[in-house]
This record gives sequence, C-alpha cells and structure tokens, in this order.
Amino acid sequence: MKTVLCYGDSNTYGYNPENGFRYPADVRWPGVLRGLLGPDYTVVEEGCNGRTTVFDDPEEGWKNGLDYLKPCLNSHKPVDVVILMLGSNDLKRCFGASASDIADGAGVLAGTIREFCELKQGFAPAIILVSPPHIGPGIGSSPFRYAFDGDAIDRSRAFADEYRRVAAEKGCVFFDAASVAVASEADSLHLTAESHRKLAEALAEIVRKL
Repeated sequence: MKTVLCYGDSNTYGYNPENGFRYPADVRWPGVLRGLLGPDYTVVEEGCNGRTTVFDDPEEGWKNGLDYLKPCLNSHKPVDVVILMLGSNDLKRCFGASASDIADGAGVLAGTIREFCELKQGFAPAIILVSPPHIGPGIGSSPFRYAFDGDAIDRSRAFADEYRRVAAEKGCVFFDAASVAVASEADSLHLTAESHRKLAEALAEIVRKL
C-alpha cells in the first residue's frame, strides 16, 4: 500500500467558504483523491487553516509549515508521495512577499522533505509541487479582506511560473491548481466543491503515473 501525504493549508483542510465550516470528507479534494486511487493507497490529509510555507504568522506562529513538516513526515512514514500545496497565506500583507519569495519558501519545504525522508525512511518520496489557486477578484469585499491587499490577486497569478521554476530546481513534479480550480465568489480565497473534485481528478492522474 502506498502512502500519499497531502500537506497544505485551508484548501487542503477543506474550508467551506459558504459557512466557515469544513466540507465533508467525500467533498474535499484529499477525500475525493482517496476514492479515486482506491484501496492500494493511503491518503493522509494534513491541511491547516492559515498555514504558510516558511513564515511565522504574527499572531499564530505555530502555522509555519516548515516547523511541523518533519514531525508530520516522521509520523506517517514511509511516505511514497507528498502533494505540497502552500503559498496562499503567504500573500497576506503582513509578510510582504513576492510570488518568487513564496515559491522559494515552497522550495525549502520540498528540499526538507527529500533530505529528511532519505534520512528517516531510506528513500525520498515523489513530490508533487502544486502552485495554489488564484486569489479571486472579489478579495476586496471578502471576509478575509483585512489580511490581503488587492495586489494579492496579481501575485497569485504569478505563482505558476515561479513554482514551475522551483519544481525544476528541486526535482519535483509540477502542477498548476489554477488550471482546474477556482476560488469561490463567497470569499475569493477558498475552493468551491466542484473545484475540489476537479483538483482531485487531476492529481489522481499524476499519482497513478508516478
């Protein structure tokens, strides 16, 4: 049985933009992925609302994705595939990060995954580096508008090129979530249920090929 670790933020957790709760397991993309891949795979959901790549949140510093990465990998080893989708929260105005900075942060995580797993489980997992979905055009009126400037939209649209660069540097498989998934009009940040399904379908194809 192969283990697929889905490491991300609220869009991996399955935050429902319509009510602020969580989508059911069979709606959020890791759950849909589990159903598509079948009994030969264990799919581990590791999504945390507000998680960043390498930045310490000024109010909730424990959401730094790098800090929890090694304990997470060690808990679920042996890990065969890691699907890494982080960066949306790095767009918050408090971090002042460019798309390039954010992609480089994701690259730090990818490098850590490879090095740590080689040490602790004897081999490196395949890493699918996913550039996050675009921030929607209505972020200025979103419930999350206090955290994001308007230029977060343009920076998110630069993600794909920067993440593709980092994936090549780190030996990862690249996928652009924005090619299949869109943020809900309810908050311009979190995925619609349909987008969860489309994202899972696209990632399932990649995992099978791996």
